[in-house]
Amino acid sequence: MGNDGVIAVERALGLLDCFKLGKEKFSLAALATASGMHKTTVYRLMNSLERMGYVVRSDDGTYGLGHRLLYLGKLYEQSFHLSSVVEPVLFSLAAATKESASYYVLDNGKRLCLFRAEPSEGLRETRLAGTSLPLDNTAIGQVIRYWGLREPIFSEPPLIPFFASGPRDAHIAGFATPVFGPGEEFMAALALTGPASRLSVARETRELIAPQLRAASALSRRLGASVAFCERMYSPSEGR
Repeated sequence: MGNDGVIAVERALGLLDCFKLGKEKFSLAALATASGMHKTTVYRLMNSLERMGYVVRSDDGTYGLGHRLLYLGKLYEQSFHLSSVVEPVLFSLAAATKESASYYVLDNGKRLCLFRAEPSEGLRETRLAGTSLPLDNTAIGQVIRYWGLREPIFSEPPLIPFFASGPRDAHIAGFATPVFGPGEEFMAALALTGPASRLSVARETRELIAPQLRAASALSRRLGASVAFCERMYSPSEGR
């Protein structure tokens, strides 16, 4: 059997893809412009999507996403638990390096600590999962700004992992590496943080670089990035 697909279905899904954070409502004309489709085609497709509960039309004629997408999202959450993918990698990384390992995502213009694993012993920087912090010049902030927001903070592709000591707290330092998913889309920053005195020494000895690159590569592959991309992105020669 071929894999040609159905054009009408692809166009309807393409219309749903137009909705993004900050663009939750569209007029018919705006949807036509955003999708590149004729207004008549958009109108017919949106009528079908509305009948099925995938979009809703307000009294002013604008369209928004419908309840059916929430239902499918909940089904997806039940079939794929991000924590079951990320947390084992974090715990292994924290145990191997004896530093705090975290998984940060971009959330409403800030960096959100989604998952966290602490080493079992020793002086460490402690933070609860769910903590939200500004996108500053920490290693984590720079990774999210550069890969997540595409800020031109470097003139050429930088070496990874990033390292920063003291931007937020003079006594804290951290390494951070980007994590990618399907289509090599940026997903999160994988971080190792701890006392600046200890991590500055680790930066010189490079003892934490290889474990973090391996962990970031493993996470990216599990989240859907291609093997070839991960081998290229996280190879020690490319990474550092």
